[in-house]
Amino acid sequence: MERLEAAGPNAEQITYWNEQGGPRWVGLQEALDAQLAPFGRIVMDRLAIGPGERVLDVGCGCGETTLELGRRVGPRGTVVGVDISTVMLERARQRGAGAANVEFLAADAQTRPFVDASFDVVFSRFGVMFFQDPHAAFANFHRALAPGGRLGFHCWKTFKENDFMTVPFAAALRHVPPPPPPPSPDAPGPFAFADPDRVRGILGDAGFAEVGFESRHDPMALGAGVEEAADFALQLGPASLALREASSDAIAKVRASVREVLAAHVVDGRVRLGTSSWVVTARKL
Repeated sequence: MERLEAAGPNAEQITYWNEQGGPRWVGLQEALDAQLAPFGRIVMDRLAIGPGERVLDVGCGCGETTLELGRRVGPRGTVVGVDISTVMLERARQRGAGAANVEFLAADAQTRPFVDASFDVVFSRFGVMFFQDPHAAFANFHRALAPGGRLGFHCWKTFKENDFMTVPFAAALRHVPPPPPPPSPDAPGPFAFADPDRVRGILGDAGFAEVGFESRHDPMALGAGVEEAADFALQLGPASLALREASSDAIAKVRASVREVLAAHVVDGRVRLGTSSWVVTARKL
């Protein structure tokens, strides 16, 4: 598959998700599917996605959500999964081989011109917080929805409210300095939609109505045991960022500290830590 050109307003994100983030996610695909699948299903249930519907899956990654959406809409429905990461879409297409009602598209969903009113639902699981211009992105989604169409996505609250990130990160900082902070809370990234007032404004400006927020506090299983959970924490998330310039000795010390703190959170053989998120829904009138 030809890689999406790193151009336009989200060029930096395209580069990151093809060269760094994407390959890591592919390597951890099975673990990430197990961790994140429940979050996507919550949004699907709130949207009441059913047979025959046309769905756009924004930031579909390795395809788990797109394939589940395909099962829900059935043979009379269609699902288009869109992502900027070619390497992740390659895995998604492998997994979706034979699914006639599913299509994967390498494109920037902020700027991609979709056919007006071509979807009944726009869905995303943690994929809409990375746009350089979210106002333009959601205006694009609004145009793509048919009248009465629904929007639904899951997004994280603040970093400080998510133990699955803060606990291993704090352990890492015992041995390495913190990475540079983001330029602003609203900068593209996993926590860019933590403020519901900001999100409500973006959706309202795009033309959406009936905007709703459901506050969620769900546990997340980081792995089947302490070692697997530590591997995950040190490859993705803020703890991994703190290790970019670390020596091998410092990395060994970080791993030991992360293992120690995660061992205190084992429940039924799995490391479980808290999450804090929003389920956001809206409608095009």
